[in-house]
Amino acid sequence: VRDRLRRAVSLRLPLRLIIMPSFDITSEVDMVSLKNAVDVANRKIANRYDFKGSDAKAELNEKDKTIVLHADNDFQLDQMQGILLPEMTGKGIDVRCLEHGSIQKVSGNKVKQDLKLRVGIEQVTSKKIVAMLKDSKMKVQASIQGEAVRVTGAKRDILQEAIALVKDGIKDVPLQFGNFRE
Repeated sequence: VRDRLRRAVSLRLPLRLIIMPSFDITSEVDMVSLKNAVDVANRKIANRYDFKGSDAKAELNEKDKTIVLHADNDFQLDQMQGILLPEMTGKGIDVRCLEHGSIQKVSGNKVKQDLKLRVGIEQVTSKKIVAMLKDSKMKVQASIQGEAVRVTGAKRDILQEAIALVKDGIKDVPLQFGNFRE
């Protein structure tokens, strides 16, 4: 606390900007764990009897943040999701971050499906979080900072109540609460 006070005085900032506890609400995906889950799912697919001789595979495109599932038919595509999604859950990745694309026919009777990763909080959801905190009459301030929401309050207990409120109110997007500062 002393270091913050010294820094506030040296920068001539109001003390409330330095001392107020805050945290960030984000929606991130651990790409290393996701890559590991896709690799394990591909190994399981290669070893399964019902996939012998097929070109079924899952590809992770980290640049586009998508997982592309390739299979011989719709049934295999469903089976692949039945393998991939539990692997992701086992690695601590919330499957609500996936946006399932439509099934596309590729050459012949082969099919593919794109699973897009939703990273970051969309503007609509951010505004919903800010409005929810404002309407709750809690003594917190919420501000949108790109794809995250920063919540600042006077006490740590109030911030924990704000976390509980947001967890109860937002169910369709996986949220992480981090970067806690006091």
